[in-house]
Amino acid sequence: MARIVMKFGGTSMAGIERIRSVAKRVKREWDAGNEVAVVVSAMSGETDRLVNFCREASALYDSREYDVVVSSGEQVTSGLLAIALQAIGVPARSWLGWQLPIRTSDGHASARIGEIETGGVLASMANREVAVIPGFQGLAAGERVTTLGRGGSDTSAVAMAAAMKADRCDIYTDVDGVYTTDPRIVPRARKLKRVTYEEMLELASVGAKVLQTRSVGLAMKENVRVQVLSSFVDDDAPAADTLPGTMIVGEEEVEAMERQLITGIAHDKNEAKITLTAVPDKPGAVASVFAPLAEANINVDMIVQNIAHSTGQNSASTDVTFTVPSADLAKSLDVLGRARGDIGYDTLVHDTRVAKISVVGVGMRSHAGVASKMFTTLGERGINIQAITTSEIKVSVLIHEDETELAVRVLHTAYGLDAEDEAA
Repeated sequence: MARIVMKFGGTSMAGIERIRSVAKRVKREWDAGNEVAVVVSAMSGETDRLVNFCREASALYDSREYDVVVSSGEQVTSGLLAIALQAIGVPARSWLGWQLPIRTSDGHASARIGEIETGGVLASMANREVAVIPGFQGLAAGERVTTLGRGGSDTSAVAMAAAMKADRCDIYTDVDGVYTTDPRIVPRARKLKRVTYEEMLELASVGAKVLQTRSVGLAMKENVRVQVLSSFVDDDAPAADTLPGTMIVGEEEVEAMERQLITGIAHDKNEAKITLTAVPDKPGAVASVFAPLAEANINVDMIVQNIAHSTGQNSASTDVTFTVPSADLAKSLDVLGRARGDIGYDTLVHDTRVAKISVVGVGMRSHAGVASKMFTTLGERGINIQAITTSEIKVSVLIHEDETELAVRVLHTAYGLDAEDEAA
């Protein structure tokens, strides 16, 4: 017998028929004698609908009331799944975030989980009752409902698995695992059997949309074994422990023979490039650029500072280029515009027609030449690199968005990630 947390996303819960299909999948794990908790998202598109209601009600809405509204989508699906399970003979009950409770910070719309009280739900599961838990929501001090930010149901599932000391956390999505790159761009992309936490964290942070970044970080911190599976398989499919998904595990679980130099190629078009020209070249000048952005909670990614050049007698200046999420571009331009007097730049230029391409793999730690191969491969195809950033297991470059698919394809081939033909 195992203790399992199963998480189903919005596409899996999009309508009664799909909820019934989810119930059948949960029943197979329950029939196998496992203790099962299920974390569910709102129906596909429902959270967006609720967010729009808040915006229509008031552009300056109270974030506490916003959380009350948008958390209701998960409440609906958790109740419906419990009903669907009961209809096929599986004892089940829903547990809302405040009923467990899931204690969080008071950062409404982006709360952080502090602790989860599991005594009641574990006692229920020990009596063979399936616990259905709405993702994305929690309870702050003052007994106010909170939400965890978009994609927060993944984090809810991993946090529940950690608190319950589950054997694993199965994340059911509209893909059947983690691939070496987006199979819609590269049909010869390969599904990976295992990916390390660090690799998945990097892939998620640079554009791979299989798992929310926060959920991967939490899984790594708490050592929760996460499996990515497709919820769109035949109703008579076997239980999840025999399905060929992708396991997200610690590096020690990945056999030496399975380790590759590069695990995957990710891309992200949700980037905007900003350049400030003629920034005074003096101590503290760069801090004056990024301090107001940090105060506005805007994440800056790639940063390039050009060599200083003279602008007149006894003075020098430099250009500073960096990227921000596209959604934060307007806010960034406003912040920088208001700080122009403190920064002292000449002009502000922005470009949204850019894309970030990243190669990720733990093999980079022990192999030289990964970045060189990336730059050479892109150069041979005439793809210009606008900015570069690196970590211990990642190299990312910024290019023109029109060259995204070409870049992904040629890099996937260059690093030997293409799957062999079935006939070979």
